Amino acid sequence: MDVMSTGVVAYYVLIAARGGLLTPIFADDGDLSRMGSNGLNAYADPVPQAVILTAIVIGLSIQALMLVGVMKLSRNNPTLETSEIEKNNMP
Repeated sequence: MDVMSTGVVAYYVLIAARGGLLTPIFADDGDLSRMGSNGLNAYADPVPQAVILTAIVIGLSIQALMLVGVMKLSRNNPTLETSEIEKNNMP
């Protein structure tokens, strides 16, 4: 799951990586060379950035939760055989 999450985040970063965009902070410096095709400044959209940051945080928390589950499973069942783990956990 971690590899898949990292791949999705890397894909979004690859698609969104463009030069010439300004941060969405208003600064009236009068530089017309950074104007977009519609005559307005070309600003980077902060919403995808926030979504990717949220995905990174959620991915980290899922990874920590899975690590706790693996630690508990390994403490209760010191084997890698699934048939033995199933036998130990049957009521």
